[in-house]
Amino acid sequence: MSDVKAAGLHELADLVFAVGRQLRPPTDPSFEPCTPIEISVMRFVHRNPGTSARAASEATLLPSSNFSRVLRGLEQRGLVERVVDERNARGVCLYPTEKAERNQQYLRDNWDQTLRGIIDDPAVIEVVNATLRRIEEELIARRRGVDPAG
Repeated sequence: MSDVKAAGLHELADLVFAVGRQLRPPTDPSFEPCTPIEISVMRFVHRNPGTSARAASEATLLPSSNFSRVLRGLEQRGLVERVVDERNARGVCLYPTEKAERNQQYLRDNWDQTLRGIIDDPAVIEVVNATLRRIEEELIARRRGVDPAG
C-alpha cells in the first residue's frame, strides 16, 4: 500500500473516532445512556425487531455469555423486551421497548441539532453514509473471517 493511501486511511479512522467523541448524549433526564456494547446490541434490535438472541449475539460479535449479561442489563433497565417465540416455545424474540423507542428519538433529535448546518447537501450526506455503511460491513465481515466479495 502506498504511503499516501495509508496516510489517508489513518486520517479516515482518526476522524471517525474524533467525530464520534464529539457526539454527546442527550441531556434530557429521561434519556437512558448506554455503553458502546449496549449501543451495538440496541442498534441491531432496533433494526431487526423480533430477532432471536442468537442472531443478535452473532451480529454484534459478542460471545453468548457476554451477550446474555448485556441483554439482562438492557432488559432490567426497560430497553429490551423478551417475548416467547410463537414458532419455538424455547426461543425468545427481542423487541425494543417504548422506552427504547423514546431513547432512539432523543438521540435522533440530539444528533439532528448537533449536526444541522454542517453539511446541507443530501447527496453529500448519502455518499458519506454509504461509505461509512460499507466500511462497517467490511470490518464486521473481516472480524468474522468472511470474504465480503463472496
